Amino acid sequence: MQVFRSIEEIPQGFGPTVASIGNFDGVHRGHWAILAAALTEARMRGARMAAVTFAPHPMQVLRPESAPEMLTPTEEKLLLLDRAGVDAALVLPFDEAMSQLSAREFVRRVLVERLGTVALHEGMNFRCGHRAEAGIGELRELGAEMGFSLSAHGPVVVRGQEVSSSMIRARLRAGRVNAARWMLGRCFSVRSHPARGRGIGSRVLAATVNLAEYDGMLPRAGVYVTRLGVEDGFRQRWFDAVTNVGWRPTVGEPSFAVETHVLDFEPMELGENTAIEVEFRSWLRPEIKWPDVASLKAQIERDVRRARRYFARARRMVGEI
Repeated sequence: MQVFRSIEEIPQGFGPTVASIGNFDGVHRGHWAILAAALTEARMRGARMAAVTFAPHPMQVLRPESAPEMLTPTEEKLLLLDRAGVDAALVLPFDEAMSQLSAREFVRRVLVERLGTVALHEGMNFRCGHRAEAGIGELRELGAEMGFSLSAHGPVVVRGQEVSSSMIRARLRAGRVNAARWMLGRCFSVRSHPARGRGIGSRVLAATVNLAEYDGMLPRAGVYVTRLGVEDGFRQRWFDAVTNVGWRPTVGEPSFAVETHVLDFEPMELGENTAIEVEFRSWLRPEIKWPDVASLKAQIERDVRRARRYFARARRMVGEI
């Protein structure tokens, strides 16, 4: 996938494209439905499929006090867009000047003049331009004037719930990582690097990896069945794990961490620059302050047994996971 970080980076004559504009936070099943339809039309037309997104999220500029936590930081979003089959992603720097552009000016400068857009795919609730002035009706009129078609898509419904980034955030805030998984179409995961831990985990039970500081959204504080992916050359190795998200209140001064206890860990090089991924599978319990380290150790052993049963059942049902 080609990535452009400004309209000036797009080469002349790049079009024709079939495009979709959005924040694409989470790149969830609703986004996939729109992207798949756009990709199908692009292939029929012999065009490229282009996703247009923004960094930072517009709310972080316009109303930072109410801006949502990001399900997917920009680089993770680009990885997921690539997996969805997108040919090119345009990441527009969102600032005050961008927020002042009218819908007409945005469409003309970005879609028509730079991307050569011949068709646009959006959700029914999509709006753009200064003060969100243009919805589907206004965009359809602009398309008729400027030479592109517009396809508007209804919401994707999973288990009776409309899929949206805000609904996924609500599920994660409640620790409901299984429900988030239905909406995402994959397990919720975070990517980062190891951080130096306090060494408690290795003395208590197992090999422990702490996640470095992470600026995206994390699920509710608590203990989860997880898998840990570790970059190993040109591949990613996966380990079954149990992860604590929270303040580690039992030993020493409380400090926030995402701390993963790896089951059946195999020795490997794990430096501070090693790429790791924590994939959240299932909620186990809330975080608890235990009276002593022995009680904490006993609980971790119970958590590990439950996690092993989870993975055994999963592998019996679907094979390798």
